[in-house]
Amino acid sequence: MSDAPSPSPSLTTAPPATNLQGARIIAITSGKGGVGKTFVSANLAAALTRRGQRVLVLDADLGLANLDVVLNLHPKITLHDVFTGKAGLEQAVIAAPGGFSVVLAGSGMVEYSRLTPEVRNQFLNVIQTLAPRYDVILLDTGAGISDVVLFSVSLASEVLIVATPEPTSLTDAYAAIKVLAMQQKRQHVRMVVNQAARPGDGRAITSQLQQVLERFVTTDSGRPLRLIHMGDIPADLAVRDAVMRRQLLLLNTPGCPAALAISQLAGKIEETLLTRAG
Repeated sequence: MSDAPSPSPSLTTAPPATNLQGARIIAITSGKGGVGKTFVSANLAAALTRRGQRVLVLDADLGLANLDVVLNLHPKITLHDVFTGKAGLEQAVIAAPGGFSVVLAGSGMVEYSRLTPEVRNQFLNVIQTLAPRYDVILLDTGAGISDVVLFSVSLASEVLIVATPEPTSLTDAYAAIKVLAMQQKRQHVRMVVNQAARPGDGRAITSQLQQVLERFVTTDSGRPLRLIHMGDIPADLAVRDAVMRRQLLLLNTPGCPAALAISQLAGKIEETLLTRAG
């Protein structure tokens, strides 16, 4: 797999945040767009909510936000209004179908395509303010390895990479994982394979990527970054139907194979990440 060019190191090289109080922060990201990252974020939030977690999804794709489209929401207040001082953060937190909360970003805002110190500080302040109020915050990041994406990922203690079996998706996923290992000193990254054709495909794909990482990517500990397979979401016609209806899959067709897989993913996340002393 070919290496992608590294982004500018400024403001993105800090290790993952570990001192934010309150919610467990999980960045849901991908190497390329179009792999279902926002679909996974929204439905995973609904599944975690069903398990009794207080969940917030923050649309961290500041330039090309589409969480509002997936959830069929029409917000009057977005992160843009908060950042520009036109509204308070409390006004931007709204209820979503599925029982969780969301903070939505406006779409097509060129001023957020680059990470400036101002955007960095405003975004960090939003996270610090919201974290004590929830059990889980899911950051639905942009795709790729831009400064804005890497900074939002750096605020999370855990990273979940969404990929599909297509070669372009896997190549870009590898590039993103490599940057997270080199710049953010990540020791492990979690992975879910969306649109899997057959049971076991995702585990095989994860194993193949792990072999490439062991050859070419070494962490500060001298060991290869560990890629943790969290599950597969099978290719399912019900997903397209839910997306076209702008409805959560877990509400539209809760018994379909893809919905059951997302529920299983939520169970794994709760078991491995949210069970902590105190």
